[in-house]
Amino acid sequence: MAFLASRRTPASDPLLSREEGVRAAYAAHGDELYRLAMRGLGDAGAAQDVVQETFLRAWRARERYDATRASLRTWLFEIARNVVIDAQRARTARPWLRGLADHETLEQAAPGVGDGWDALMRRVLVEEALRRLGEDHRRAIEETYLADRPYPEVAAELGIPESTLRSRVFYGLKALRVVMEEMEVTP
Repeated sequence: MAFLASRRTPASDPLLSREEGVRAAYAAHGDELYRLAMRGLGDAGAAQDVVQETFLRAWRARERYDATRASLRTWLFEIARNVVIDAQRARTARPWLRGLADHETLEQAAPGVGDGWDALMRRVLVEEALRRLGEDHRRAIEETYLADRPYPEVAAELGIPESTLRSRVFYGLKALRVVMEEMEVTP
């Protein structure tokens, strides 16, 4: 978060510490922001532009960031949300831009401006949280909850007792709740 603060230390150049802070923020959140933009726009190039614009806007507004109001991650996601909406509006205003991407992919992947944004955000955040779980817990939750398959069928497929599967789901959901709290996601 050093990129947001202009701390001056005698041993380091302020610009260098800011660059290091931007690199650290990008390393921590760049992939998530890219996935969010990709899901919202359905175009890899546009998603890369969104991530770049997000960090540029964050850099320009760094004085307005208040760590007591939101985490850096939350603040960056809000900026990215606005950039994605701006990109969607630009596509609507400039139809020739739509010709540069696959129409079917765009229509399937990109919700209308504002429509379904909350659902998209929840999906992206849950997917990210699931990635942070262990393989056994993640697979148990994906197969039973997300795929809505019966426990006996999933247990047989995995070659484990049904009670073990139920235990993995139970503890996986507890771990998922903790991960989402760490990600500062509220229900």
